[in-house]
Amino acid sequence: MLLKPEDLQHDLDRLEEIEKVTLWLVVQAIYDYRETALEIFREEGDLVSDIGEDITREALDRLGMPRIDKRLFGKVDYKHACYLFHPDYAIKQALFVDSKAEKMSERGTATLQISQLSMVVKQIRSGQEVEVQGKMPTVITLRGEKYLTTTLFVKYNYDEEKSGVHTLKSIIVAAVPNGMLQERHNPTPQDTIWRAGRNAPSLGEEFRVCLKFSLLKQKATWHVQTIPMPPEPFHWSS
Repeated sequence: MLLKPEDLQHDLDRLEEIEKVTLWLVVQAIYDYRETALEIFREEGDLVSDIGEDITREALDRLGMPRIDKRLFGKVDYKHACYLFHPDYAIKQALFVDSKAEKMSERGTATLQISQLSMVVKQIRSGQEVEVQGKMPTVITLRGEKYLTTTLFVKYNYDEEKSGVHTLKSIIVAAVPNGMLQERHNPTPQDTIWRAGRNAPSLGEEFRVCLKFSLLKQKATWHVQTIPMPPEPFHWSS
């Protein structure tokens, strides 16, 4: 059975199931690649932000995705139209996976652009209630066919040694809820998963927001998975 993405607004449990399966797929790809990722961080001289993007792309390409020959657009590192298969159904999916590498001190959050979200960001900012609509649709139409928007974020946490060597310490993979799940994850500015992002409205910078991993985990623990470095084993948080 091929699901219609727009019908998932009436079946939010299934929508979350799809996000969970997608998260598992990406986590498995990154986990399988973690030893190589550790080596790349230690040996590469590129900017750490570029290294994170490359690792995510290489890990997912190596695993392989059931791709559909349609081009996606957006400010995200890895984006593909693909199928997601479940024993009871299948769905066409617009998969977006963004990456960032930061020092361990910043491991609790991920900074996102409003163009990378389909949710309305509801939060308290400078003492004022703020509501900003994400610029990504919950369902994307490509040549008359509809695809469910699914967004994940991969955060590479590293320490920088005195020698300048970057040591990868852990990798966090988080599923950013689709906008159809607004009432479950961010119904009000007070009940939120967001913190103020690093942008200066006075300078005309685009609105950014920080996804607070601990707040997202309070909504559903499985939304945030932490992959340790070898030889530590990975345990799925459910």
